[in-house]
Amino acid sequence: MKLIELILNILWLVLCGIWMALGYVVAAIICFVLIVTIPFGIASLRIAGYVLWPFGRTTVERSGAGAPSFIGNVIWLIFAGWWLALGHLLTSIPLFLSIIGIPFGWANLKLIPISLMPLGRDVVATDERFGAR
Repeated sequence: MKLIELILNILWLVLCGIWMALGYVVAAIICFVLIVTIPFGIASLRIAGYVLWPFGRTTVERSGAGAPSFIGNVIWLIFAGWWLALGHLLTSIPLFLSIIGIPFGWANLKLIPISLMPLGRDVVATDERFGAR
């Protein structure tokens, strides 16, 4: 299974991973420049790493994430989340036009929820035991 994940990640990287990750890096740089939004920049870089190499990993809710994460997610949604989600949506359309690209189009659509609400989530390996999450 690891070989399949490696092949999928390499194809993903070439087809759309680099471009989508660059969007998250740009968002992170803007957040770091504005100083008070540094936590958003850190979350954006975490998602950029996930978007760069998504197969074999997933996201789970972070225990203890409460009202501050919710409020932060609302702010993120207004200023950055909607256009990153739009990027995933627009990137998925050409991928669906080829048979090889269909799994990558679905993967792009599955990344939309984390692009909209990244705070209070952790990226973990899919083979990690549920209890360890």
